[in-house]
Amino acid sequence: MLRYSLKRLLSLIISLVIASLVIFAVIEVAPGDPASFMLGVNAQPDTVAALRTELGLDVPKWQRYLTWVGGMVQGEFGTSYTYRTPVTQMVADRLVVSLPLALYALTLSTLIAFPAGIYAAARRGKAGDVAVMGATQLGVAVPNFWFAMMMVLIFAINLRWFSAGGFAGWDKGFLLAMKSLTLPAISLALPQAAILARVMRSALLDILGEDFMRTARAKGLSRRQALWRHGVRNAMIPVLTILGLQFSFLLAGAIIIENVFYLPGLGRLVFQAISSRDLIVVESVVMLLVFAVITVNFVVDLAYAAVDPRLRART
Repeated sequence: MLRYSLKRLLSLIISLVIASLVIFAVIEVAPGDPASFMLGVNAQPDTVAALRTELGLDVPKWQRYLTWVGGMVQGEFGTSYTYRTPVTQMVADRLVVSLPLALYALTLSTLIAFPAGIYAAARRGKAGDVAVMGATQLGVAVPNFWFAMMMVLIFAINLRWFSAGGFAGWDKGFLLAMKSLTLPAISLALPQAAILARVMRSALLDILGEDFMRTARAKGLSRRQALWRHGVRNAMIPVLTILGLQFSFLLAGAIIIENVFYLPGLGRLVFQAISSRDLIVVESVVMLLVFAVITVNFVVDLAYAAVDPRLRART
């Protein structure tokens, strides 16, 4: 298990280095100069040059890259060009919204998808299976921003159970803050639950046809007992993969949902930074999100080994 973990850790470090190079290169070659953008089209060249020097944009790109990476290793992401505020503080302020939202949505999608997928697999070809698959097909086909608008229309405008947008803040109380995140979390969770339920059903159906499942039935276990004792655990490998990818998407890909509900999260921060050509914010936030994605995949790899001992034996 230790050797397996070290190999995955080495892969994580290499992936982070490559990702930092790609992110820096792609953002640096994007058209537009932050100093010129901030000062406007009528700015004098010497004024632009002075601002470039102040922002550190006049040094060689390789030096800027090393400074950026070295700062991130120490937990310092630099200073925003636009707001003149440490990027670390900006990210921390937004992360207290985006991270709970992602965890909330992932929890909801898991609670919906696992029972639905297991139920559909246990009743393959029957009315229950058809109903679940029909619902998941709808969930996959409909984009999450449409769910978001429907949530606002039904629960905020018509029923007035929730606010249409904004975030109450954790200082106003846990329940009130979670209430502010409920509609966005449901909007994010429903499409992800549809995908996860389909994967769970497919993985279980593959497992139910294996020889060890027939052996378990031959030893006297009922279909339900064999399903829960042997089927679900052996079907978890592809499900864990989807869970890891879903968390990464929910954390990094909620830009549209955060804008629909006016949530001050990382998604809106990236959108605003791109609009204002605040390169240091874009680079740092994107790198942080990539780090989260790669770290989650690393944890999923370790979960593979915990669920399936055969993976440990191969290393």
